[in-house]
Amino acid sequence: MEVAGSRILMVEGDAALAVAKALASDTRQAMLGMLTNQVLNVSELATAMGLPHSTVSFNINQLQAVGLVSVEVEPGTRGQQKLCSKRYDEVRLRLPGAAVESKPNVISVSMPVGSYRHVEARPSCGLVSENKIIGMLDDPRSFFEPEHVYAQLLWFGGDGYVDYAFPNNLPHGAVPSHLELSMEICSEAPQFNEDWPSDITLWINDVEIGTWTCPGDYGGKASLLMPSWWQTDRTTHGLLKQWSVGPRASMIDGVELSTVGIEQLTLPQTNHIKVRLGIKPDARNRGGMNLFGRKFGNYPQDIVMRVAFDFPRGAGTGAA
Repeated sequence: MEVAGSRILMVEGDAALAVAKALASDTRQAMLGMLTNQVLNVSELATAMGLPHSTVSFNINQLQAVGLVSVEVEPGTRGQQKLCSKRYDEVRLRLPGAAVESKPNVISVSMPVGSYRHVEARPSCGLVSENKIIGMLDDPRSFFEPEHVYAQLLWFGGDGYVDYAFPNNLPHGAVPSHLELSMEICSEAPQFNEDWPSDITLWINDVEIGTWTCPGDYGGKASLLMPSWWQTDRTTHGLLKQWSVGPRASMIDGVELSTVGIEQLTLPQTNHIKVRLGIKPDARNRGGMNLFGRKFGNYPQDIVMRVAFDFPRGAGTGAA
């Protein structure tokens, strides 16, 4: 994203990684410095830097590919010439990971779907970023590629699970009263199949919250956030579901799942909140699972957890 009225480039995800790689070169950094407040052609850059024309062309192409320079072709004295100019003066990279938002008596954490702690998957399975497939399709080893943190969609068939470790940002002395967890999710069928039930179970801190049966795996049409390179004969979107744990019961979209209450999660005693989503090996409908990030599907969000809390009467805020 470009900041209006300035020459600042803000990038995240795969784009951040690509920009960082492009800048990891003394030669390319020197080129950007020379292009400050002036436009030069490739020959002029090569002469000024004392480098072969081919070397300069290669490095300009690397900078152009990530949007840091513009290249315009214009007629020259001997054929065409490439005029190079710098597009930005500053680059801001957003690192992958959970985003934490704190409001009065509510902690909200947005967890990217690719920032899992562990996963057990079997084909059909895979994960993709907003720009490409990560690793190989139907190869569970791909879930452990370093780039998995950039995933915007992950899926596995049959049974399996994915674990997340949410930060526990409850103030010391606070008593949690309500926990909500929302995500876009659906079953996983070969290609897609809207009549493909899957019994998806949620565990929090190793406590089974309950099981919801997803009706199917949804595709066949473009979703609002689907990348342009993704094909509509595959899964394209899911359902936005909200799980909640209150004082005396757990629900999904307001329908009771179990009598598990929030005290059973022992949140004040843990340094993180373990979340597992998966399909049990003995489930009646072992239809797999798709999880969507904020740049895929129909809903611009990652996995969002909100924890409401109170302080016992007479207790402090826990601040030093």
